[in-house]
Parts: sequence; structure tokens; C-alpha cells
Amino acid sequence: MSPALLFLWLLGASGQGRMAGPSPRLKLSFHELKARHGLRAYESERSCCYDALLLDEERGRLFVGGKNLLASLSLDNISKQDKKIYWPAPVEWREECNWAGKDINAECMNFVKILHLYNRTHLYACGTGAFHPACAYVEVGQRMEEPVFKLDPAAAEDGKGKSPYDPRHAAASVLVGEELYSGVATDLMGRDFTIFRSLGPRPSIRTEQHDSRWLNEPSFVDVFWIPESENPDDDKIYFFFRETAVEGQPGLGKVSFARIGQICRNDLGGQRSLVNKWTTFLKARLVCSVPGSDGAATYFDQLRDVFLLQTKDTRNPLLYAVFSTSSSVFRGSAVCLYTMHDIRRAFLGPFAHKEGPNYQWVSYQGRVPYPRPGMCPSKTFGTFSSTKDFPDDVIQFARNHPLMASAVLPHGQRPVFLQTGGEHTFTRIAVDRVTAADGHYDVLFIGTDVGTVLKVVSVPKESWQNMEELLLEELQVFKDSSPVTSMQISSKRQQLYVGSRTSLSQLPLHRCGIYGKGCAECCLARDPYCAWNGTSCTRYMPNTKRRFRRQDVRNGDPNTLCSGDPQRSSVPEKKLYGVEGSSTFLECVPKSLQARVLWTYQKTSDSPKKEVPLDERVLQTERGILLRSVVRRDAGLYLCQATEHGFTQDLLRLSLEVIGARQETLTAPASRKLWYQDFLQLVDHPDLGTADRVCQRLWGLNLPPPRSSQAKPHKWKHLEETRRARKRRTHELPRAERGPRSAATW
Repeated sequence: MSPALLFLWLLGASGQGRMAGPSPRLKLSFHELKARHGLRAYESERSCCYDALLLDEERGRLFVGGKNLLASLSLDNISKQDKKIYWPAPVEWREECNWAGKDINAECMNFVKILHLYNRTHLYACGTGAFHPACAYVEVGQRMEEPVFKLDPAAAEDGKGKSPYDPRHAAASVLVGEELYSGVATDLMGRDFTIFRSLGPRPSIRTEQHDSRWLNEPSFVDVFWIPESENPDDDKIYFFFRETAVEGQPGLGKVSFARIGQICRNDLGGQRSLVNKWTTFLKARLVCSVPGSDGAATYFDQLRDVFLLQTKDTRNPLLYAVFSTSSSVFRGSAVCLYTMHDIRRAFLGPFAHKEGPNYQWVSYQGRVPYPRPGMCPSKTFGTFSSTKDFPDDVIQFARNHPLMASAVLPHGQRPVFLQTGGEHTFTRIAVDRVTAADGHYDVLFIGTDVGTVLKVVSVPKESWQNMEELLLEELQVFKDSSPVTSMQISSKRQQLYVGSRTSLSQLPLHRCGIYGKGCAECCLARDPYCAWNGTSCTRYMPNTKRRFRRQDVRNGDPNTLCSGDPQRSSVPEKKLYGVEGSSTFLECVPKSLQARVLWTYQKTSDSPKKEVPLDERVLQTERGILLRSVVRRDAGLYLCQATEHGFTQDLLRLSLEVIGARQETLTAPASRKLWYQDFLQLVDHPDLGTADRVCQRLWGLNLPPPRSSQAKPHKWKHLEETRRARKRRTHELPRAERGPRSAATW
């Protein structure tokens, strides 16, 4: 690489244009992960679009839904032991889809969108069916050893209200008992969106049709069943979606809001009004925002994904939600955390109501009928045994007031993780609760629209209210940059499963050995999965003896934990030669991208150390120091140090020796003959006399005088005769036929 190209490459690696927000401590490419860190991949030539993933820990299988495909993969290695079911749409459905103006190869296929465990032996799967939704039961056997995986297409049933028609539309569903609760478009044109209950013995129920107060152009994201109390009659289903806000300010156009909606499981609809319609449906705004210094907040309203993290109390799980912005001016993504306490408080607050001369949305101040709309009919909160027994005024109030005035605010009133101005957008999230030496930590795995996964942990500073965001890793999990469309996590197997349009990837949740071979590097990583065991950085196990493990996620202080580490004083040493007048690069790359590198210099080992001065001749980049034109005073001892989280460690000791370059005056006084022209002369005149003279000029060697031509070895004599013959032939040719001059003659 020429000095000019090297200079440009180093400038390109200098970190200019990096996104705002925390930078990753480590970046790993797809090839690095696959070669050294256990990444496994799966893809099918005849399929794509792996949007539906179902994790089955008992059977040890990952069930996958794609285009015309159902697959059963091993949780231990998704690239092996696969079983496939080819499930295309019937030919007549595809032809009908094509006649309707759809692309027969891109849209008129069966894209599997819904996968649920139905019972101990079967799954329930639904697909778009070439704009003719269909569902079927898939037999998978009762135990891991049973090699059963089959579907009867002839037994397929209507999938309307369960799966979307259009493969571009998202659907959210949960199977509770024998009942399927879905948020989906129920028509071919994608205009009639509904929250629908199907299957099971109870009647099918949906939201009010074509009423923008209930649902207004929604896009469903996820849905969960969460118990309210010990009484099953109080159980509720919570839907997460984004929609065009009906309470948006006039003149500002369409504004998208994130929503959370609730319904009661035992809702049977009304008796005279809202027949076969939800009587307990309520919705509230889901806020994820950053408060500004001027009091105005920046809102993230494009809800992308929600992950429910179970706790010891099944009635109070934690909900992590991923958001992005729709603004063309400001771009960013955020993760917010919500508690069930805050969600329930919003639904027990005031209802939203339109009134006043400007017909604006305000908090309803009138009388609220009994039982309060949104309450489930049960003995816990009243005497009603069915929603069909609700009074008419309750039904009418619920029909006209589905929106709550209070919003659901995130825990801590701000995001737990935030990135702005970057080149990617968050798309999916999975969370693992990890036990560490100093407490429990939630490790976030965030998928992006460029095929990467971010590994993030929030650590309390002075208190649990003041959190520090640690971006531990940025992982390229696909060989292309396909957006992450699905994600599942197995805490039992410590594996993450990630899907995109083109492939599936599986990778471990931790790579402790990559942090380094010393205690300090392991401690500085602050990874809750990893600890120093006395000899290496390995997986932290809570049941091991305390004296054999060193871990400090909260502070990451190696001075306390690693004071007796013998490897701390072991620093690699390297010797480098530079030629006067040429460029030389002193490379030193810390493992952590968050470390700050400091270079010191001393002439000899006894001389005082001083920081390397940077100027136009000496440039510092992320990979080291570039000396653009080496001078004799550059010779000496260089020390590369990395400072991270208040801890400084030596990375490399480098000794630089400068070799002088001989300068000769040519015909023009201002011209100088450079050192490498002597080398070219040696190439053009390969005789021992010339070699001795050139070596003497270059290296200052005291060589014996040249030997006579009679003493030349045979090979040198042969080379010289060949050169002289070639020279005679060249001079005999006309000038135009002699060919280009050699480098040494210019």
C-alpha cells in the first residue's frame, strides 16, 4: 500500500461521522461470529421471509414459518436436523390472486404469519394463502424423540380474522386455552382492522366496525395474556399497536400514536347493544419520550416491537418496547420500559371526551356508570357474572368512550436506551434477566433494519433511578444487511435466534473469551454473563465459590478486583524499523472501541516519558499513529496505553529504529537521488560489485572489496552475460522498437 493510500485509509478509519449515542464496545462481523463465536445459519432456497418463530423448549425445537414453508429446527443447531413441510396456496387461489392484480411470484403465495402451540401434540398455523387466509393444525408429536412433523392441507380451515390477507401487513395474536385473540385486517383491501376472538367454545367477538374512535388505521405489533388476580375471570388480553391518532391537533395532518389496548377474556358482548362486540375494550396512549431542556419532549411514536419479561409475580411482568420516529428531520430509536402498575393506573384514570366550542379532546368530568367500563364481570369487583348483564348505560358509555385521557408513561420517565442520528433503526427486541455478583441485570438484544443486533445493559450509577447505558456489542448476524424481522431467546440454552427475509441465525448470548486474557479486560467488559475465574474470562455461575470469581458490572473497577493479577504487568513488545523520509505506521488497536488511546515517547529507557505531540506530520487514528515523514529524532521507545472507565493499562511497547537515507546530487542541483533508486540500480545491474556498493550505501556495511570477474560464481557470470547480450540487441533496434526504459534509467 502506497503512503498516499495508507494515509487515506487511516483517515477513513478515524471515526468521523459516527452516530450519536453510545458506541459499541465491540463490533463483530458475520464472518468473525461464524468462524470463531458459534454463529449458525439456516436458509431455504425455495422460501424466504422468516417472520414467524416459535420456541419450544420441551421438544428442543424452533418452529419457523416462511413462504410456502413450515420448518422444525433443532434449538442446539438450527443448521442441522431440519424437518420441512411444503405448504403452498392452491393453484386456483394463486390464479385468482393474480387476476386481482397482485404479483403471482411475490404476493400470491402462502406466507405463514401465525404459529402457536395448540396442545401437547399439535401446533396451530395460519398463512396468507395468496390473499385467501387459511389455518391448519400441525402434528409435532408429544416428545422430543418423536420424528413427527406433518400437516394435512385438506383439513385447512378459513383463516379470516386470524391471518392477514396481504403478506406486507403485520398481525398479532395469542392463543389462550383454545381461544385465539388476533389483531388483524379482515378484508382483502386491508381497510377493516379488528381485534377478533375465534376458536374455542365461546362466541366470536370483534371490535366495532368502521369506527375510528375504536381503531383508526392500526398496525398491530404484539399481544399478551396477563392475569389480573387469582380469579381467572379477571384475566385480560393486552394489545400493542400504532394508529393514526384521533386526538391529533387540527392542521398538523395525520399523527401516529403508540397504543395499548385491553379486553377481558370473559367478555361475551352486549345483550341489546354491542352484540358480539367487545364491551370491555379500552385503549391508552403509550408514551416513550425524552424531556427537553426547554420543557418540550421529543416523542418516539412508531412502536416496532414489545417483549414481555416474566418476573416471579406472573401478574406483574415487565414490558420492554422498541420505538422509532416518523420525522423526516429527526431520526432516532429508543427502548422504553413499562410496568403493569403504570398500565393499570392509566386504565383506571379519566376517560377522554370530545366537547367544547372547538370540539376538542378533554378529560371527561361527568358521571361514570357502574360497573365502570373496562372492568371484567367477576365476583372480585362486583356482582355481575356476564357482560350481557351490564346495564345499557354502561354499554353505551363503553361504545362512545374507548379512549383514556391519561397516557402510560415509561418507568423512570425516559428511555432505558436511546440512539439518535444513526444509520439504523431498531426493529425487534428480546430480553434476558441475568444474575450477576452484584445483582440482577436485564440484558437487551435489539435487532436493527441493517441486520445487526445490539447487546445492551442498563447499570445504575448513584441509584437505580439514574441508569448508565452500556452498549456491549454490535453483531452483524446476517451475511447481508437484511432487516431483523423476528427474534426469540432461549435463556435455558443461552442462545438467540434471529430471523430476516433471507435467512435465520443462531448465536450464543455471550462470548466471554473475546474480552481478553487478563483480569482487567474481563472486569472492564462489565458483561453480566462473564467473570474472571482466576485464569480466564468465562461464564459467571452464581453457585461457584466467591474467591474464584471476580465480577463488578456496576462499577467495572479493575484496580480493586485485579490488583494481584500476574498478567497485568505482562505487556507485549515489538521492534519496528523506519526509513528516514518515508512514512511509518505504529499500530495499536485496543479490544474496546470505547477505550481512549494515549501514546507516550522516550528517547531511551532512562529518559523521561512525554506524550507524543500531534501535528500535520504525526497523525493519530483509531488504529495507531502515522508518521508521514520519519526523521531521526523519531527513533526511541513508544508506549501505547488505553484508558477506559478510569482505568489505564499498557497495551504495547514499541521500539522504533530510524535508518538513514543517502542523498546524492544529480545533474540538477535541486534534485535528490532517493534511497530506493539504489535498490532499483541493484535490480537492473545484478553483479556482485554493484550489490556490494549499493548495500554499503544503504546500510553502511563494511564489506570487503569486490571480487574480480574471474572469481564470480557461475550464476552471476551467466546473469551478467545475459544482461550484456540483451543490451547489445536493444541498441541494435530502432528507437521506436526498443520498448520502455527500465525504472533505473529514468
